[in-house]
Amino acid sequence: MFIVSILLVAASGLSHAVWSLFTKRSQNKSVFLWSIMMIATIGLLPYLIRELWLTPLSLQAYGFLLLSACLQSVYSLLLARTYNMGDLSQVYPIMRGTSTLFIPIGSVLFLRESLSLYGWIGLLCMVFGFIWLSGIFTRKQASSGTVKPFLMALSVGLCTTCYVFVDRINLQHVSAISLLEVTNIGFMAALMPIVRSSKQLRVEWKLNAKIILLGAILNPGSYLLFLFAMKYAPVAHISPIREIGTVFATILGIVVLKEKQGTLRIICSILILTGILIISFFG
Repeated sequence: MFIVSILLVAASGLSHAVWSLFTKRSQNKSVFLWSIMMIATIGLLPYLIRELWLTPLSLQAYGFLLLSACLQSVYSLLLARTYNMGDLSQVYPIMRGTSTLFIPIGSVLFLRESLSLYGWIGLLCMVFGFIWLSGIFTRKQASSGTVKPFLMALSVGLCTTCYVFVDRINLQHVSAISLLEVTNIGFMAALMPIVRSSKQLRVEWKLNAKIILLGAILNPGSYLLFLFAMKYAPVAHISPIREIGTVFATILGIVVLKEKQGTLRIICSILILTGILIISFFG
């Protein structure tokens, strides 16, 4: 059954990479992201209302839910802007890998924890992968505007790290489905003013209606596949493997979107994935 689990996790990473590809190809990134979230949000709203009605929460619990929604709001704005600025093959590995990079660093600096030799090796793999993707080593790359997307992707990863910690607290009070709904509401709320002012909602749906519907399935579906995989294997063993999506997204960006620096970016994404696996299993 472990093989089944691995296949489910790989499918989860691929699903996440594919809907990210759809976002990058869309005409208006904010409208597209709002649209795929809107479908899931409408579907899950009755579940959230029912759960909160049957199991009232404390004021503190509502405060943490509000904080999670606010972090998702910031995340949605950063995500849309990052996809407007950078190539999928550059920004995706950074966004996905940053939390794995920041968490052990924060643990060492603030929690007085330690990393093994393998942990430091994994950390260095990720750092080198990030630096090469940033384009700061080459003046030509830096002048073409690759540094700003790198910094934006890093900000997305930092925001992800923050809401992961808050969501862990929230899961003590609400179900995963209700928490997903709360974060979706925060995600949509931040993008709503941009969607209204752009007046491109109809245009985006006219151009990408089928892609939006597919993205609305793949977005929550990628996480559901991961949940199914946890039935057959320990989460500590399979969670890092989900980050194979960094390699999938890089290849999709190069092959489908014809992004440049293909060989370098594939090597960097593999280096980042290797660092994630080393830290997770041996760090």
